[in-house]
Amino acid sequence: MYSGMLIVLLPLALGYGIPCRSQSLVHFINVAVARMVYLILFLMGISLAFVDNLSTHLGTIFTLCGVFLACITVCNLAGLWLLDLRRGRVEGERGAPVISKWALLLDSVKLCLVILGGLALGQFLDPEWFAVDTLSEWALMLLLLLIGIQLRNSGMKLRQILLNRWGLAIALMVVVSSWLGGLAGAWLLDLPLTQGLAFASGNGWYSLSGILIGDRLGPVMGSAAFLNDLARELIAILIIPALMRRHPSCAIGYGGATSMDFTLPVLQRSGGVAIVPVAIVSGFVLSLAGPVLILSFLSFTTG
Repeated sequence: MYSGMLIVLLPLALGYGIPCRSQSLVHFINVAVARMVYLILFLMGISLAFVDNLSTHLGTIFTLCGVFLACITVCNLAGLWLLDLRRGRVEGERGAPVISKWALLLDSVKLCLVILGGLALGQFLDPEWFAVDTLSEWALMLLLLLIGIQLRNSGMKLRQILLNRWGLAIALMVVVSSWLGGLAGAWLLDLPLTQGLAFASGNGWYSLSGILIGDRLGPVMGSAAFLNDLARELIAILIIPALMRRHPSCAIGYGGATSMDFTLPVLQRSGGVAIVPVAIVSGFVLSLAGPVLILSFLSFTTG
């Protein structure tokens, strides 16, 4: 029950304990994390190729993704909208240049192409000698070690996090509303509730949720989790500019863990620099909570 959590949390904790004062080394780690994400997704594609009768599972993958995405999106936006009502209207700074959504969308398309590339290569590999599961596990541990170093050197101090009540409130609302959406999705799909909660705990961190869920529940479920969180990121890019003016909590929170990195430029340009600390705190908390919550729910599912 606890071995899977140890494999994930130990490298993350070790990485978080490593201070890094060299800016060039920090830059190298950032680049390495980006490359590791591509590697893990490529291996996920190979794992998917090893599934027997894959074509018969595609409908399952897209059904799982569609149902969970719809349920979690509705619950997230409803909960964050209520949070905005409680806070009152908050205007962000205006006048910043509009970021190119197409460039960001292209990055997401590249991720899908990487999986398809792994899927194509996997057709020519023999699962008997190509230990894709072992490679994926080691790649994940290295990725988490590097992410732990990133988080330690992100400039976020515990005092800054605890004092930013708006960022903490957004993160808490995202977690709770996502759980409600995950429970609804599991009920509609007749899945164990713990699986629905695990799906809902990815918070947009597609590479992590896909590989963790795939490792425990198989590549079909892992691919569905990946697509669910990737689609959430794509939707966030599209709706942030429209939501920021009247519903800033919705704009910041819907991107989940990506609000501290991938969607942060969109948030900054839509809401101004005053939004950045809130987005970073929210994304930081969700990034730390993601692997703990996913593995906790999966441990109850798999026993």
